[in-house]
Amino acid sequence: MSDKNTEKKVPTRPLPKLAEMDTAPFWQGTAQQEFRYQQCANCGTIVWHPRAHCTGCVDGDLQWKVSAGRGTIYSYSVVRLSYHPFFRTKVPYAVAYVDLDEGPRFLTNVTGIEDPLTEVSVGQRVELAWETHEELSIPLVKPV
Repeated sequence: MSDKNTEKKVPTRPLPKLAEMDTAPFWQGTAQQEFRYQQCANCGTIVWHPRAHCTGCVDGDLQWKVSAGRGTIYSYSVVRLSYHPFFRTKVPYAVAYVDLDEGPRFLTNVTGIEDPLTEVSVGQRVELAWETHEELSIPLVKPV
């Protein structure tokens, strides 16, 4: 006999809020597996994380661009212990700062590998790999 109160829920990845004003266009783009970033129309500065003003000249004319989805691992760490229920079963896994070829640097997980201790390195070329959810996708990377 199964009681609803005793059934264990499968842990899920924490997901962003889609209604956040500055980041909503980014997350909406991920539904089509687009990695969107901003560039200032005034001074050309690449802006990441999405926001309402340029971090170079403080102008408000930011244009959305779409990355081709390739980049290089700038730095990484291997997580061997996680207390979050979703990530607990995934250890060990690599978390990396990735420099996309267009300029944005973002934090993500490295996927498509067996052993993050031996298969991830600084300077390694990677490409986007998407983890699809109902309303959005999470941008991950995998080795090229």
